Amino acid sequence: MAPRTASHRPRRPEGGLMEIRKAHFPGRAPVDSYGGGGFRFAGMSHHGSILCLPSGIHGWDVTGMADISPEAFSRVLEQAEDIEVLLIGTGAELKPLGSELRALFREAGIKAEPMSTGAAVRTLNVLLSEDRAAAAALIAVD
Repeated sequence: MAPRTASHRPRRPEGGLMEIRKAHFPGRAPVDSYGGGGFRFAGMSHHGSILCLPSGIHGWDVTGMADISPEAFSRVLEQAEDIEVLLIGTGAELKPLGSELRALFREAGIKAEPMSTGAAVRTLNVLLSEDRAAAAALIAVD
């Protein structure tokens, strides 16, 4: 690999420090497409997994079911009162949720529905068009 030169570095704002922010779209929007390791929504794209919540669409640091834990859903649980159903896109194939997660969502009053990411995207879009209290945790697929 060739060494990086100044022309290949990102431009920095005046002051020299680059500001890195967590990915967040502040609104509800249908997912236009998925695949290639990411998602397109609201005229934008995001590489990686996402959480589609009442507070907006957030980047999600989950790459597969091995990363799924109660901590991975902390942002979901913070908004539980505004979520009736949580669609969990488990990747290319449907994978079941463990009993610990099922109990966690049940206690929070959220109906959690695991399904493949593609099925979760399609279902989320229908529920959003019906103005339902739906959210989604979507693992990116290739």
